[in-house]
Order: sequence, then structure tokens, then C-alpha cells
Amino acid sequence: MNNKNILITGGASGIGFGIAEHLGRLGHHIVIADINLAAAELASTQLHKLNIKATALELDVTNAISVASLPQTLAPITIDVLINNAGIQHVSKLEDFPPQKWQQLIDIMLVAPALLSQALLPAMRQQNYGRIINIGSVHSVIASPFKSAYVAAKHGLLGFSKTLALETGDCDVTVNTLCPAYVKTPLVENQIAAQAIENDISEQEVVDKIMLAPMPKKSFIDIEELGALTAFLLTDAAKNITAQALVIDGGWTAR
Repeated sequence: MNNKNILITGGASGIGFGIAEHLGRLGHHIVIADINLAAAELASTQLHKLNIKATALELDVTNAISVASLPQTLAPITIDVLINNAGIQHVSKLEDFPPQKWQQLIDIMLVAPALLSQALLPAMRQQNYGRIINIGSVHSVIASPFKSAYVAAKHGLLGFSKTLALETGDCDVTVNTLCPAYVKTPLVENQIAAQAIENDISEQEVVDKIMLAPMPKKSFIDIEELGALTAFLLTDAAKNITAQALVIDGGWTAR
């Protein structure tokens, strides 16, 4: 397939950077969008060392004006693939959940993907090719205690993705959501510590009894798995895979 221009939000670390590296090795041009410009530049430099074409972009995905102006900001680059990956977590009982933090999670993981898609979809339509890949979670299809905002945002992302897929059925644009179980990233490492406090157990017990207990495979998901699945979704072989929640959960949701 032809090399694509791929924008990844929250691409400076974790899942975003892992997918960036995987797709970059296949010859695609990666735009690392992150609220932290220094982190985005460092990530781009790391990709350059691997002979990967990469561009750093400072972007606050909750800033509607900045998001709307992306086509002009990126010109002459036209984005072929949008990967909505930016995300944060906060673990707390609802009674103790700061309202501003609840709103922030929704803004970053539900409102932002809609605004980014709105900004970049017209060019995808014009060229009759586009892929919008939302990074959801196993928590897009199930729930866990102490994660009300995160679960609400990830569940909402599925509804948004399905709706946009219906609206783009008239062209070669697909919209899908990857829903992995726990991937060993800094975000998850922080969750382990927070869950240990909330549940009054050790961090190892969080891993064994909470995170991996529901999974028949008993293992964290590898970022390489997400990279390979993303790469497949870019191909013509996946042109009729749209509106789907692609669950990578080691069998968790079969129970």
C-alpha cells in the first residue's frame, strides 16, 4: 500500500508511541501530536534514529480552536489516518471524584476524538481514503469500580465510532475502535499503584487478582499486537471493516 500520513494523539509515549514505531517501520510518515512539545520532539527524534519519517506537533486535544485549525497547521501535509489515542486515568470512588477531573477525562477521551475527526474528515472524503482508529479499552465493553469517568468515556467512544461509521459509508473511510485489555504502559503502572491504595492490597495483588484474573491468557497485551492490527486496518483488505469494536482481551469478555 502507499505510505500514509498518520496523526497519533498522545503519541509521545505508551501505546501511541508503540503504534507510531510499528507503522513508521512500514514506511508511513508519523505526526506525533502531544500536549508536551518537548516529549513529542524527543519521540520524533527517537523515530528518526530508526529511519522513520516523523513530525512533532504540539496539540492540546481539548482546545477546539487548535483542533479545528489542524488542516491549516499541518499544510501541505494531508492526514490520511487519524489515531485517537490521547488519554488519562483517575482512579477514585465517585463520591471522592473531583468534578473537574471527571470532566477532563470526558473531554480528552470522548469530545476530542469527535472534534479531531470533524477537522480531518473533509480531506479524507475528498481523496476517498481515510482511516479513523480510536484507542478504546476493554473498559469500552465492561466496567470496573473506581473508574467511572474512564469507563463512561470509553463506552461513549464506541457509540461515537459506530455513528461516524454510518455517516462515512458512502466513501472509503472506516471508523473502528481497538479495545485492548491492560497494556503495560506508564498509564497502567500508575493505575496499579492507585488500585492498590483504593483496594488496600499490594501492587502484585492488583496485577494478579484484579487486572489479569479475568483473562484466560493471564498476560498483558503487547503494544506490537496493537501496531499490527492497526496496520491491517489501513489496507484495502480491511475496507469493509468499520463500526467495529475490536476487542483484544485474552478471552476476558467471553466469561
